[in-house]
Parts: sequence; C-alpha cells; structure tokens
Amino acid sequence: MEKTRIMPDDFWDWPLPTTFSQGWRIGNLVFVGGQVSQTPDGKPLHPHDIEAQIEEVFNNIRLVLNDVGADLADIVKLNTYWVHEGDDQDDFYKHMTEIRHRYLADPGPAATAVRVAGLAVEGLLIEIEAVAVVSD
Repeated sequence: MEKTRIMPDDFWDWPLPTTFSQGWRIGNLVFVGGQVSQTPDGKPLHPHDIEAQIEEVFNNIRLVLNDVGADLADIVKLNTYWVHEGDDQDDFYKHMTEIRHRYLADPGPAATAVRVAGLAVEGLLIEIEAVAVVSD
C-alpha cells in the first residue's frame, strides 16, 4: 500500500530537531499529527488565547489535509489535548467545544478530549490530531 508523507511548505516546525511528520496518507486514510498554533520556527502564536489557537490549529489541519486532496469534512476521528487551570473547567471546555464545532461537519467525527497539565511549548493551550477518510 502506498504511503505519502505530508509536510506542507512554510509550515510550523517543532522547537527541537525531530523527524516527525505533519501527516501521512496511507491508501484512503489520512493521519494528521498533533497540530498546534506555532510559527515556522516553533514559537507559539496567540499564547494563552484559546479561540485564536483553535482557529490556527484547524487552519493547520486543513492545510495538511488539503496537501493530499482531503478537507475537514473528511475527518472521522479527532483527538484533542487541552490545557486549562482554574475553577471554570466546565465553562472553558464548553467554549472550546463550541469553537471546534465551527470547523466540523454534522454529524461530527468520533472524538476524544483529554485535559493535560501542559503541552510541549509554554503558552499553547490546545493540540489536535485527526484521522480522515478520502475517496480516490
């Protein structure tokens, strides 16, 4: 089965040397690695702004998918890792979910959301990975 590595041009990069990929297309499956709100040199965009970071993350997911002829509507599985400290966890989660729904077709994909203590770069609040199915 053919495997295609997805590495869009002028895309964000990890802050340390790595051989990770932004995504892979294997047959009609597209695996999008965890996307964050970062600059091409690994600095966070919109530190501590969940709405702006989600918008950037979904734009990144779309770019990875578009690189192999897929789009957000093709997503069947979504994993979200989010950071939030404070007493308003429910309100934060609801707000975050409302923003994510702006990008997802109805009915939405199978999804998992995991609250974490932190992400790889200070200031990042969300990381999302996706699996999409495309037809040839």
